[in-house]
Amino acid sequence: MADKGITQYFGANLAELLSQKITTVYPPFDAPSYIQCISEKCRDKSYTQRIELHADELKNNLPSNYKKALKILVNILGPENPEETGMFKFYYWIMPIGKFVEKYGLNNYRISLKAIEEITKRNTGEYAIRPYIRKYPVKTLAQMQRWAQSENFHLRRLASEGLRPKLPWAPKLDTFIDQPKEVFEILELLKEDERKFVQKSVANHLTDYIKVNPDPTWKLIEEWKKSMNKNTAWIVRRAIRKYV
Repeated sequence: MADKGITQYFGANLAELLSQKITTVYPPFDAPSYIQCISEKCRDKSYTQRIELHADELKNNLPSNYKKALKILVNILGPENPEETGMFKFYYWIMPIGKFVEKYGLNNYRISLKAIEEITKRNTGEYAIRPYIRKYPVKTLAQMQRWAQSENFHLRRLASEGLRPKLPWAPKLDTFIDQPKEVFEILELLKEDERKFVQKSVANHLTDYIKVNPDPTWKLIEEWKKSMNKNTAWIVRRAIRKYV
C-alpha cells in the first residue's frame, strides 16, 4: 500500500483509538489534549512522520518515567497475532508504540527488548530494534540468536528482519556489513524454517547483502544451494531471482 494511502490512518482517528485503549488501563491519561495535539500537528505530515508524532505526544502525555509509561503501553497490546498476515491491517495502531520504544528506551535495555518482543508478536519490532543493535551490538546480536531459535515465528522473523542492512523505510544498518559472519550465523539458524513469513525475510536479507557485500553473500548462497531442504531451496531462489 502506498504511503499516501496509509497516511490517513495515522491522524486524529488513531489518537482517539489509542486514547480509548490507554484510558482503560490508565484513567489519568489526558485524552483530549493528546487528540488535539495530533489533530493540529499531523497536517501535511507523511505516514512515517505521523508515527513519530504520535510517539512524541505519547511521551508528552504519559508519565515522565519511561518504565511506567512503557508498562501502560505494553498493557494495551492485547492478544498476540496468531497469523503471518494482518500485522499492518489489524495491528497498525501499534506502530507508534514501537517508535516510542525506539526513540525513548535506549537507556532501559532489558525492559525495552521485552517490549519489542511483545510488539513484534502483533505488529513488528524490526524498526524499534535497530538503535539497540547500534548501541549494544554484542548483546543484541546474542538476543537475536535466541529469537532465531524461538518457538514463536514472529520472533524468528524479527531475528532476520531486524538485522537487514537495507530495510525499507529505515536508515541503512551498516554495523555488520563489512563483517557479516555473526549475522550469517543467525540466518543459518533460519534457513530451513517452515514458515513462509520467516523464509521471505531471510531471502530478502540475502538480497540486501548481495547489494552491500556480495562476495561472502554469494559464497553463503553457493553453500545453501547444496542443501536438499525444500525451504532452503525456496529461500535461495527468491534471494537471487533478480540475478538469474
